Amino acid sequence: MKAGTSKTSSAILNVVAVIGSLLVLVPIYVLCVNSFKSAAESSSMSIALPKELHFENFSTVIEQGKLATSFVNSAIYSVCSVILIVLCVLFAAFVISRNNSRLNKGIYYFIIAGIAMPLNNVTLMKVLQSLHLMNTRPGVIFIYAAINIPLSLFLAYGFIGTIPRELDEAALLEGCTPFSMFTKVILPLLKPIASTLVVLNMMAVWNDFMMPLYYLNSSRKWPMTLAVYNFYGMYEKSWNLVCADIVLTILPVLLVFIAGQKYITGGVSAGAVKG
Repeated sequence: MKAGTSKTSSAILNVVAVIGSLLVLVPIYVLCVNSFKSAAESSSMSIALPKELHFENFSTVIEQGKLATSFVNSAIYSVCSVILIVLCVLFAAFVISRNNSRLNKGIYYFIIAGIAMPLNNVTLMKVLQSLHLMNTRPGVIFIYAAINIPLSLFLAYGFIGTIPRELDEAALLEGCTPFSMFTKVILPLLKPIASTLVVLNMMAVWNDFMMPLYYLNSSRKWPMTLAVYNFYGMYEKSWNLVCADIVLTILPVLLVFIAGQKYITGGVSAGAVKG
């Protein structure tokens, strides 16, 4: 009886997994297929394969949609904010994890409270104006860092807590300073969680639409998400071009996710074994 119940449950879970996969893969398939069609073929947004491959759709999108400039902007926002997030979070998580004073605990809970707190755009706009960071690339980078640090700190703090303190003591006995101990002994062990933070934050920043819309008035500083929005307004009837634009936008972050997936899995596995 139990074996039959187990097989039934396994079959149901497999069906649910297949349906969930289709919900994710079918829209991507539709985008990719229609990006190679002519304007007339793509008007119905069907799942049928194109009669003829129109590679010129992508060159048209790059030229007309100014994707080269927006790609550089997205890369700047993503790379700079991710570097800032990872460096700040790893240093802070190590200090807070190794020194469990009331002050550090209070700082930790204060920072991670940002996970649930809503963003006040009016106040943030006033702060950026007072610092002369409104409509600037550094302003957007700092916003992304501030928004994503709470969750990143929460994840890094839990991972560092699984690293034995005996490693710290052994490094100090060997003559390491606290800084060299962290950089030479602890930091190499943080590769799984650092890779996880890079991938998650890169995806979050690259796919964000609202922050540039609110805080960047110049189209020369727009990332690819706003470029897609602007391109759709100009070519809303040319679905083949719109699909090509979206494919080019999601491709970089998809490649980052695929490349970093093994590190995310490794980080989860390492945390489970150490715990």
